[in-house]
Amino acid sequence: MARKPTAQPSEQDREKSKRVGALRELAPFIAPYKILAFMALLALMLTACVSLVLPVAVRRVVDNFGTESDALLDKYFLAAMGFASLLAVGTALRYLLVTRLGEFVVADIRKAVFDRVLSMSPTYFEKIMTGEVVSRITTDTTVIQSVIGSSVSIALRNVLLFFGGLVLMLITSAKLTGMVLLIVPAVIVPILVLGRRLRKLSRENQDWIAESSGNASEALLSVQTVQAFTNEPRARRSFADITDLSLQAANRRINTRAIMTMIVIFLIFSGVVGVLWIGARDVRAEGMSVGALVQFVIYSVMVAGSVGALSETWGELQRAAGATERLVELLSAEDSVQDPASPKTLAAPVRGEITFDDVSFAYPARPGTQALDHVDVTIKPGETVALVGPSGAGKTTIVQMIQRFYDPDQGQVMLDGIPLTEMTRSDFREHMALVPQDPVIFADTARENIRFGRPAASDAEVEAAARAAAAHDFISALPEGYDAFVGERGVMLSGGQKQRIAIARAILRDAPVLLLDEATSALDAESERLVQKAVDEMSLERTTIIVAHRLATVKKADRILVMEDGKIVAQGTHDDLVTQGGLYAKLAKLQFTDGAEML
Repeated sequence: MARKPTAQPSEQDREKSKRVGALRELAPFIAPYKILAFMALLALMLTACVSLVLPVAVRRVVDNFGTESDALLDKYFLAAMGFASLLAVGTALRYLLVTRLGEFVVADIRKAVFDRVLSMSPTYFEKIMTGEVVSRITTDTTVIQSVIGSSVSIALRNVLLFFGGLVLMLITSAKLTGMVLLIVPAVIVPILVLGRRLRKLSRENQDWIAESSGNASEALLSVQTVQAFTNEPRARRSFADITDLSLQAANRRINTRAIMTMIVIFLIFSGVVGVLWIGARDVRAEGMSVGALVQFVIYSVMVAGSVGALSETWGELQRAAGATERLVELLSAEDSVQDPASPKTLAAPVRGEITFDDVSFAYPARPGTQALDHVDVTIKPGETVALVGPSGAGKTTIVQMIQRFYDPDQGQVMLDGIPLTEMTRSDFREHMALVPQDPVIFADTARENIRFGRPAASDAEVEAAARAAAAHDFISALPEGYDAFVGERGVMLSGGQKQRIAIARAILRDAPVLLLDEATSALDAESERLVQKAVDEMSLERTTIIVAHRLATVKKADRILVMEDGKIVAQGTHDDLVTQGGLYAKLAKLQFTDGAEML
């Protein structure tokens, strides 16, 4: 059985919306440029009308070739040249306008999709690969750009040529036109039958492109791990397999479209030849003039060519409809975390009191496992609270709930007495600073990576934050100092250096709530001592929550919460918890007596 692309909606779900009518979803993006679109439409109509007038001029020349004076013939030819010039100018203007319209619309779509995805909660990214999102923003929008900037205008022009040419054919010769119309059903049937299959294959091809992009993104973002485990052959094989399947899907689409084009063009031009044969006999019988036959033939070729072009454009429109569907899926995706319609605001200054009121929560990907189980705790303003416990106890989940990356299944999380669900996420998050366990370093300079914490900060403030995080010395030692480029994801830095830049970023943010999730886990003893000193100083003026496995980093905390299986099983100071015995005393004995640092 052929492999199906993963991380995609089911084929059944895809079928529900595989219609060219999906292109109507682009209307809101075209609306701001309606004047540009109207001008493009006028240029399109102009070129179509000029094209339809040209055969009439040709008829006059042919019918009067031997009877008119040289001067009159010169006028006919000059008129034809004038029409040709007008056609050239109109075509160039149409190309300029529709191409520019396509660029504007696609730029707006890309920004809208990126803005939407950027605001989605982590739950959304449990269901879709980042590589697929990138593929939709790039590949699918490129397809739409091609259609808006070319295919749609070509389709409209050929529709005008088809109906206009058909009317003028009827005026020229009703008899021959009737015979031509007999051919139309034979042309439409293969378009409908093969078009349905082409629509399905086009969407499958797009799915495989997204799968390929996701696979490549995952491998390249983890390239050091792939190389460390000598899994390059496996990664190459996986990418090659997906690429080959994408190629096979593309070939099936290309073959189907080629067959459809061949059948349509053969039927059309076979009919034209037959009609021409009958018309030639009418000319011999003096039933019509040679010029009229030439005019009819030109219109017949024009109509036939427009139908052939429409059959090709139809495939492009179907492909664009599939791309539009995929982008609309992103734009209309429902987020499990929503800002309220009438949000409350925090009173200034923000005190930093955090309350968990009987909070229970299970991750959507693991609904049967409680990550938090009836957590009930209040962290006072300015208090330093440490979260300790074995892996999977719920420590990082607490930090994520404070930032409202997820909403509780039960209970509520509050900041200064206001439930997070009653405020906009950007409102309360701007009062928080985070140092994650896996620091995120951007492909930029060391200075800008620190300044990410507060974009308006001065260079002096950036350097002061770096000194507080024990990062100044190693940054100064870089070839270009603070202006040194640190590479994608900070590949030019060590783990400890990346962690110190992340800590400097949080220090620079100067927020009333500081969240440290294993913030010193990648530091050597000396750097940890320096950073711990900086953290201790910061903690004096703000609410600080520290997630740590190493208990040496939390001994000075005002309060330690011991977590196990999503519950707070004990709390108190370090000395109190050691005296009480239980899980914390066991951890303390392991780390301070037996020397084990991690669970």
